[in-house]
Amino acid sequence: MGGDHGPEVIIPGAAISLERHPQLKFQLVGDQKRIEAVLSSHSDLRSKSIITHTDIHIAMDDKPSQAVRRGKGSSMWMAIEAVKNGDADVVVSAGNTGALMAMAKLILRPVADVERPAIAALWPTVRSESIVLDVGANIGATAEQLCDYALMGAGMARALFHVERPTVGLLNVGVEEVKGVDEVKQAHAWLRDNDNLPINYYGFVEGDQIGQGLVDVIVVEGFAGNIALKTAEGTARQIAQYLRDAMIRSIFSKIGALMAQGGFKILREKMDPRRVNGGTFLGLNGIAVKSHGGTDPLGFASAVDLGYDMAEAGLVQRVTMDLTAFHSRLNARVAS
Repeated sequence: MGGDHGPEVIIPGAAISLERHPQLKFQLVGDQKRIEAVLSSHSDLRSKSIITHTDIHIAMDDKPSQAVRRGKGSSMWMAIEAVKNGDADVVVSAGNTGALMAMAKLILRPVADVERPAIAALWPTVRSESIVLDVGANIGATAEQLCDYALMGAGMARALFHVERPTVGLLNVGVEEVKGVDEVKQAHAWLRDNDNLPINYYGFVEGDQIGQGLVDVIVVEGFAGNIALKTAEGTARQIAQYLRDAMIRSIFSKIGALMAQGGFKILREKMDPRRVNGGTFLGLNGIAVKSHGGTDPLGFASAVDLGYDMAEAGLVQRVTMDLTAFHSRLNARVAS
């Protein structure tokens, strides 16, 4: 029931994802009449779905604290509970981000040793895609939490990119070892000196290098990560507007645009935010994916695909093992 359009986008998006992954099954939680009205046009999805009715849903402008206090029995709450109870492998929502994070943390609980779950996002690069986290779940992070993000992001990279030892970098204001705040420098030292971690640690990465695809995973605390994400989205829209304006400036530019339309099609596809729609809450005992509220069915299908890939790869189990091993070694080092 979440997002800007509710079932009218969610259900067609689920139908697209089902075409890609025929083994999927869906539990659609919300207003049964609204769901059935849209589902009737998607016979394949209807045969692979069950509907769980509730009249209660979380509004997009509800504060997270309010949503948690009166959210029990809501569509969001019940969808997350389905994962906790083992009735579903993944919860995907286009609803209120803060409410989804708060409820998921309360219901699914963080895995052992994780103080703060993070939101991880796929980031298009000139090579392919990278994973960036945290992009807004938390403001600030300790060195230990940044190391947790590195391991959680690496687990996601293994699931999506199929590399056993993902390359991980720390976002910093420079690549020199003396630069950056103490938390980032301490995390850098721990990641650099722990050869047994299931990652290839690259070192520091600067902001202008994110889009170059130098690493599979970029780690940053949530305040800077969210600003970086929003800045990149705004810059992409700005460049697209520049191109549109330039292509209609004269008869010659219009002719040039017509001749270059094949190249522009490739550019649009690479810059299409629907391809990488879906932020993942990492560090929980279950998989929760947040779709952009204003996306269309193709974008929502990408969020479902993301959840499917991570569930198939056993993301939670692998990340839990990696975090347990890291904290055991870290605690042993501190004790000695």
